[in-house]
Amino acid sequence: MAAEAAPGAGPRADAPGGVADDLDLGGLLRALWRGRWWLALAAAVGMALGAWYALRVAVPVYTATAVLVIDDEEQRVVDLEGVVSGFGGDQTSINTEIAIMRSRGLLGKLADELSLIDEPLYNPRLRPFEPTLRDRALAALPEAVQALPGLAPRRAPAALDPEARRQRIVDALRGQIAVSNQRQSLVFRITATTTDPSMSARVANGLAELYVRDQVEAELEQTARATDWLTERVAELQGDLEAAQDRLRDFAATTQIVDVEEVEGLNRQIADLRARLARAERSVSAGASPVARALAAEDWAALLEATGDPTLRRLLAQPEGPARAAALRARGQALAGDEPDAGRAGEQAAALARTLGDLEAQFTERSDALVTLEALEREVAQTRALTEYFQTRLREIAVQQGIQSTQARVLSPAQVPRFPAAPSKRLIVAGATLAALLAAGAVLIARELMQSGIRSAEELETLTGLTVMGQLPRVKVRSRMAMLDYLSERSTSRLAEAFRDLRTSIMLSNLDRAPRVILSTSSVPGEGKTTQSLALAQGYGALDGKRVLLIECDIRRRTFSDKLDFTSEFGLLAVLSGEAELADVVQRRPEHLPNVDVLVGDRGKANPVDVFSSARFARFLQEMREAYDVVILDAPPVLAVPDARVIAPESDAVLYAVKWDDTPRSAVREGLRLLASVNVRVAGLVLTQIDVKGMERYGQAGYGRYGEGYYAD
Repeated sequence: MAAEAAPGAGPRADAPGGVADDLDLGGLLRALWRGRWWLALAAAVGMALGAWYALRVAVPVYTATAVLVIDDEEQRVVDLEGVVSGFGGDQTSINTEIAIMRSRGLLGKLADELSLIDEPLYNPRLRPFEPTLRDRALAALPEAVQALPGLAPRRAPAALDPEARRQRIVDALRGQIAVSNQRQSLVFRITATTTDPSMSARVANGLAELYVRDQVEAELEQTARATDWLTERVAELQGDLEAAQDRLRDFAATTQIVDVEEVEGLNRQIADLRARLARAERSVSAGASPVARALAAEDWAALLEATGDPTLRRLLAQPEGPARAAALRARGQALAGDEPDAGRAGEQAAALARTLGDLEAQFTERSDALVTLEALEREVAQTRALTEYFQTRLREIAVQQGIQSTQARVLSPAQVPRFPAAPSKRLIVAGATLAALLAAGAVLIARELMQSGIRSAEELETLTGLTVMGQLPRVKVRSRMAMLDYLSERSTSRLAEAFRDLRTSIMLSNLDRAPRVILSTSSVPGEGKTTQSLALAQGYGALDGKRVLLIECDIRRRTFSDKLDFTSEFGLLAVLSGEAELADVVQRRPEHLPNVDVLVGDRGKANPVDVFSSARFARFLQEMREAYDVVILDAPPVLAVPDARVIAPESDAVLYAVKWDDTPRSAVREGLRLLASVNVRVAGLVLTQIDVKGMERYGQAGYGRYGEGYYAD
């Protein structure tokens, strides 16, 4: 009888392991609670390891701190900013000072001053070499084995040259010393951390004092260099001043001293002679006097231009009239009388030219002498001023050298620490315990996240959207036949009640017509489908008194023949082929399966899929439906072979077994999808082999507690 597909036959999209397959916080907490004893063990181990490390392995270290301050305003008697620079006080200056304190040069001086090369703490060769048990064991091995990487025993440290040893000490000091600046201040803290409390204090105080001395020495060195340079510069300038003064005296002795007024007078004379010479030259070139020509033409403007006479200019400014004209004629005749003739004009021009040449030569000589004199005087004055300035600076530095003081000073020297600064035993133990707890918790959560099995009926129903008809607990029996004996002998046990509940659910799955052909299958082998078939057959036959036919459809593995001792030469294939009659090949085990006929799967050459999809098999099932009250088909797993998909449409109900906390969710979803692809509706799911105590640990406590007092396990 073909089963129709129904809604909900496939897995739900929001089911665990699907789109929303997420483990909630409650699940994580339950996983941690289930592993609480592992967590406790991990915490105990972590605590023990932490205590062992803190008490036996960890080396205590001691910290000492020296505090010093740098004054940002120098108290100087004279102004020496240009010679010795002061501390700026900004972040750049602070970082620079910190770098100076931790510089290799300063730490090298500290190593020399404290003679750290003679300290066993910094010189391993001064410490007694004690080989460990590992070293002694490795030393006993052959040299070829000791040559392997990581297996060579420790040896006594090799000798190093003094400079290499000194550099190693400096490296050690750089790792042990920390310098920090207190915020919003110029206070510095020098912290030294070593395994020796007194050495920590020595190193911190030694570095602080060495830094202070280094600052003084640096300033003294700068001042000394400035003094030497200024002394040389003053000597050079004094020599330059004397040379300049000598040049000025020599020039004054060999040159007539002139002044600016004399040069200016010569300049005026030259200008007047140049004007007169120009007029004379014009007269010579014109032949007739311009004055005579202007007077003859009564061109008073031209006459004024030729003579430049102020009287004539004044007359021209008067109002026109007879008196003005007469006065102009009289003044013109007077001016014409003063004009020389052409011969005299040429002689006069030549004389003026000679005189002008003499005056210009004299002017040039006097001007050059004046310029040279002024240049020599300026040179002497500038050299004298520069010499006096550097002499003043030299005297200031000489005074400052007598009162030189440093900007840095120690506020608080380091004290020898009484207690180690590290390691903190409590912190180590607490950290190791916490780390162990976190590691164990991570393992438990990872194990929970990696778990893909199904642990409750609710989870299975949410995953598939189908009803869980039965939940079968696991019992400790050696074989399937022993399990049937268990059900017979302990009819009030939890497992027996679970199978009775499953049979009831099957009968009530269809109120109109109770299923008569029941197929039992699963996703993969080992999920209990065969045990389920046997137990259902026993229940229907022994308890309900029905005639039951149990057919082994898993003819590929033939579990009934190989593991249940149902031996027969003929079986299902022989009946289907007509080679044997059903009554001749069925087997009975009344002590285990009363009222049950068992038809095993025999070997054949035909493909099982072809057999189960044949019309002969469908007719055979129809005949068995009429001959028996219940027919139970034990089919192969759905994901293993396609046999179950071929047989399922001929059944009335399909029971799908899922092993508790074992069958992957993906396998369940895929198996149901394959059945739905051939329009098979699974009547119900069966959660098999349930560990009752384990289910309680996984948060399903009610499963075991609700039945207390009802079961006789």
